Amino acid sequence: MSNLIDPIVRHAGAPTERIAIHTTADPWSYSELLERSLRYAELLAGHEVAAGDRVLLAAPSCPEFVVAYMGIQAIGATVVPINTMSTEVEAGYYLTDAGAKLAISWHEIGPAVSRAADNAGVTHLTLSAGADTEATPLAEIVDRAPDETAAILYTSGTTGRPKGAELSVANLLAAGQIGCAVAGTSAEDRTGTALPLFHVFGQAAVMMATFTSGGSLSLLPKFTPQAMIEILRRDELTVMCGVPTMWNAMLHAAGDADGTDFATLRVAVSGGASLPGEVARAFEKQFGCTILEGYGLTETTAFGAFNDIDRGGKIGSVGRVVPRLQMQIRTPDGTECAPGEVGEIFVRGDTVFKGYRNRPDATADALTEDGWFRTGDLGELDAEHDLRIVDRLKDLIIRGGYNVYPSEVEEVLYEHPDIVEAAVVGVPDEYYGEEVAAVVTPRAGSTLTAADIDTWTRERLSAYKIPRVIQFVEQLPKGSTGKILKREIDRTALRSTASSRDSDVARP
Repeated sequence: MSNLIDPIVRHAGAPTERIAIHTTADPWSYSELLERSLRYAELLAGHEVAAGDRVLLAAPSCPEFVVAYMGIQAIGATVVPINTMSTEVEAGYYLTDAGAKLAISWHEIGPAVSRAADNAGVTHLTLSAGADTEATPLAEIVDRAPDETAAILYTSGTTGRPKGAELSVANLLAAGQIGCAVAGTSAEDRTGTALPLFHVFGQAAVMMATFTSGGSLSLLPKFTPQAMIEILRRDELTVMCGVPTMWNAMLHAAGDADGTDFATLRVAVSGGASLPGEVARAFEKQFGCTILEGYGLTETTAFGAFNDIDRGGKIGSVGRVVPRLQMQIRTPDGTECAPGEVGEIFVRGDTVFKGYRNRPDATADALTEDGWFRTGDLGELDAEHDLRIVDRLKDLIIRGGYNVYPSEVEEVLYEHPDIVEAAVVGVPDEYYGEEVAAVVTPRAGSTLTAADIDTWTRERLSAYKIPRVIQFVEQLPKGSTGKILKREIDRTALRSTASSRDSDVARP
């Protein structure tokens, strides 16, 4: 029997008091974090929340999120963390689908959650600065079975309503332990992030891993590159966690600073999307640290493969399968691929989720009878068993019978000095079935043209991989983690461009 709050309990009882969370005022020790969490648990008990109930939580990455999250765990309930930008309709769907008994929302995010709770007849609590409560600490932490659902995280998906992925107590505890092992973190580390804690990356790979090791956590509720650099310096961070767009933005904000300005930083953990090699190399040089890329999904509790600290980063790879997991690359007929052969990634082990709440059909589609999770991602293992993510299976572009992997084209685009961000997608084409389209954010002040991009890519890519449709935008759509959301790119506008551009760019 166990509980997700166990690591905090363990470090709160250590002979030497340690900092758990850095705040804008005085830092919180592990013992203070534990007391605040148990007081919050007792507050929930006063609202008749009991073991097995589900509690919706909408809060940014702040210390109070941790207090509410751990309070929910201590009482044996299931947390349902949602995006703070959720609309009233979205919040209402999550409340109903999860069967939540109570909803909690941060005092600064607006009335969407409270209104949704009122409409659903669910009690609503406002989470304020400090998460202070007059309740006495919960007398006894609930022991939970390893397979009990600790959290329900809703996956965005590309079609249909979001599905609630059920993560067990064992899943999240294992994720914390794996995170420590592969990143080599200890109680001496100071980890910082601007990732949303309602997302699996921030929640499992950062929060749970930090508390498992006994290190300290610095949280930035809203990412800006300048603010992240400021926290790096203020708290003398040794570890940072983020997504490629964050590293890219920090590169452009760092100015003339070099590695000596960030002397304490030893590792940056990257995930959530493919990390362009050019960005990785530039970041390591500018910030004087090792950048380690990993791979995981909500359904694998953030972990799958990782470039562990002992081996260092291998640019272009997300590393080997992490401890306590197995990984296979399979062809469409289920045959295991040979090294260097592209196929779908399958994962099995301690972090693979229980299934989708109330979705037996979707669960059966995602999980094989012997426990393998079909990721929907394409990858290949090299001779050293390192994984290279090729692309999302659904993002694969088939142009005239040839497979085009968007990540390969994006890698070439990111190498251009005047391109800040790029996303490559497929658009319908009457002749080839699909055409390659690139949506690009140019560097401010540049005179970059579509013809420049055409020349650049023709020198570096096979003819069928060259983007024939090029669109310039000030900013690409991004999700809560900063990951570029290709599903929100307007394909209609790109399609009309594709059907009218033949006279401008010759087909191969």
